[in-house]
Amino acid sequence: MTEQQRPSRATEAFFGRRKGKPLRERQARQLDEVLPTLVLDLSQPAPDRIEDLFAFPPARLRLEIGFGGGEHLIHRALEQPDTGFIGVEPFVNSMAKLVGRIEETGARNIRLYDDDATEVLDWLPAASIDQIDLLYPDPWPKRKHWKRRFVSKVNLDRFARVLKPGGHFCFASDIDTYVNWTLLYCGAHPAFEWTAGNAADWLTPFAGWPGTRYEAKARREGRSSAYLTFRRV
Repeated sequence: MTEQQRPSRATEAFFGRRKGKPLRERQARQLDEVLPTLVLDLSQPAPDRIEDLFAFPPARLRLEIGFGGGEHLIHRALEQPDTGFIGVEPFVNSMAKLVGRIEETGARNIRLYDDDATEVLDWLPAASIDQIDLLYPDPWPKRKHWKRRFVSKVNLDRFARVLKPGGHFCFASDIDTYVNWTLLYCGAHPAFEWTAGNAADWLTPFAGWPGTRYEAKARREGRSSAYLTFRRV
């Protein structure tokens, strides 16, 4: 994608913290030594076959945006060793946790990016991804901040470009306003259709769902979650 073709980010600045408490010595070493072997180099054009990012030919490709502590991503990577995963997370401490788990488990089917997910979406080849996961994203609950939510017309356009026909966008949240927001935006987008046939389809966690710490916190605070799946038509 050329600079002229690349969507402007003038109104898409990254919002949120980049770093929390100081890293432990081991975490800092892992970020210095392990992360560079896994991180995407967006200064170079994406390979025509995105599968070539991996040391084996993956059967499927999944992109997880904002993986938090990485519990879901590492679970899926170990559960599905024949799938290639790309995880994006700009928060340094979260990235450090996942890199540590990758080193511990020896998972070889994960590539990472530690900055703005829209950069990865614009870099990926068209129709290259089987599934996009956006799980418990920052809900920006104040109305004046809703424009910061990742689900937007411009980002759904990006999803539509990189997803294969029949691919899926999976969204989970415990915030009713964000669930409704996502249903409205995806319902209005011609490239997506909601796959739910009844209430159980969106109240039941995704198959093989390991749970996340955000979900556990929501339940402790009395909030239920919704699990939405949209198909790329």
